[in-house]
Amino acid sequence: IEAIGKRFNVHPLVLEDVVNTGQRPKAEDSGDYLFFVIKMLHYPESTCEMESEQLGFVLGGSFLLTFRESQGPEFDEIRERIRSGKGRLRTAGVDYLAYALVDSVVDDYFLTLERLAERIEILEDDLVTDPTADTLETIHRLKTDMIFLRRSVWPLREIINRLILSDGGLVRHSSVPYWRDVYDHTIHAIETMETYREIVSGMLDIYLSSMSNKLNQTMKILTLIA
Repeated sequence: IEAIGKRFNVHPLVLEDVVNTGQRPKAEDSGDYLFFVIKMLHYPESTCEMESEQLGFVLGGSFLLTFRESQGPEFDEIRERIRSGKGRLRTAGVDYLAYALVDSVVDDYFLTLERLAERIEILEDDLVTDPTADTLETIHRLKTDMIFLRRSVWPLREIINRLILSDGGLVRHSSVPYWRDVYDHTIHAIETMETYREIVSGMLDIYLSSMSNKLNQTMKILTLIA
């Protein structure tokens, strides 16, 4: 990473942010290039645990550097489009390539939201039929996942807006409509996420009401017996 920084004249503090993967998404305009960090999200069906991976971008006038924590298939389709010369990726410039990568990450957000929706639906059935202590634990895990998701996705709105409005000319006028499109997708993801967060918060009230009703029924039976 240090060698890449010297080759492209990237400030050491930016390289430090690349290595420090525990930070929240952000964007910085360094004049000659734009540096921004976003989060890739993974929600495997096998574990149902939210995972994140930092993806860093250094967008210059004629180059785009990306840094991620591990290898994965998420960008294989984009690589294949570059190799085969399909679409605009080979001709539209590095700002369009950055858009394509960010758009792919945002699309994965919707996949994560779909899996969360499936868990929420199953949990709602459990709440209605037979709420248990495990149900309460699942609710708390979902609330934690939603907070984590909010912290990862919410800042992306401001990052994209800052890229669109940047004065350095690194995002060309012809690419702005594409960035506005991914901005709209991000807003949609945030709105969906907030809806799910409200549903999960309401589940805790439903659980407490169900357990209170169970306790009342038990007390009635004990009173009759007494």
